[in-house]
Amino acid sequence: MSSSSHEPSSSASNPLVQQTLSLMSTAAGYMRLPAIATSGLAALLTALLYFKQKALIYPSSIPANARTDVPRPSQYHFKDYEELIIPTNDGEKLSAFYIRGPRKHNPNSDVTVLMFHGNAGNIGHRLPIARMLIAATGCNVFMLEYRGYGISTGTPDESGLNMDAQTALDYLRDRAETRNHKIVVYGQSLGVGLVLENTFLSMRKLIPSIMPPAKYLAYLCHQVWGSDGLIGAIKVPTLFLSGLQDEIVPYVSLCYVCCWENTDIFEYNMEAAPGGDHNSSVIEEGYFEAIAEFINRVVRGRREKDEKDEL
Repeated sequence: MSSSSHEPSSSASNPLVQQTLSLMSTAAGYMRLPAIATSGLAALLTALLYFKQKALIYPSSIPANARTDVPRPSQYHFKDYEELIIPTNDGEKLSAFYIRGPRKHNPNSDVTVLMFHGNAGNIGHRLPIARMLIAATGCNVFMLEYRGYGISTGTPDESGLNMDAQTALDYLRDRAETRNHKIVVYGQSLGVGLVLENTFLSMRKLIPSIMPPAKYLAYLCHQVWGSDGLIGAIKVPTLFLSGLQDEIVPYVSLCYVCCWENTDIFEYNMEAAPGGDHNSSVIEEGYFEAIAEFINRVVRGRREKDEKDEL
């Protein structure tokens, strides 16, 4: 059994996770611009939203050196892992980590969590979170670096990142080791189950929260990320994790709101972190335990279904 399986499940006192939160808080401050209403602000916001929105939405160079300084799994004492470069159909090269969970006496050794990080930093900054996930669930973790982040090539935009996500899923389906694995997709801010943390309905609906003076200019945002129009297509069990003190994505704006009016979704669960903000929800008590319970239940249900289908 790997050393990570002996880690405590609580993340609140984990210094590695705390370090990650400090880095991400820098990006959060960048995202939430000061709400100062002046007569000349409308023109400035119009220019920012239309011409500089990619820099605002995808601050891949924050924190400093995020494009060049990518922590590696060995720095966090992972033993069984691979560092990968994965090509996309449009010619970009994406950095990725595949980290194996414990193999012996582990019922989730055939479960892989596909981990998508938030809009700043790089995959190396999320290695402490991957470590906690493996400790809590026993699953393998596949971490993909979006285009234009870390050492991945390209420039980030909505269509490109969607392609990157599909590239990651296709890679796991094609890879001999993982083609028969149960896949759980875990997304922060941006298979057999889906775990979403502090996500939003759409970028245009998020703008009034992070840039109040620009609420009437939201239509200028061409990086839409319209999750509210896609959530109805989800046919897998979904877990929504929400920080009630989220300063970027208001609690009432989370995608899970759509589920209340969508009877087609197979199953959804909501777990609230009372003291969690946009970046610190991960250290709230019970965060990783909620994910572990969800994964275990969903995977158990899928195995039971597969066994019945074989009879």
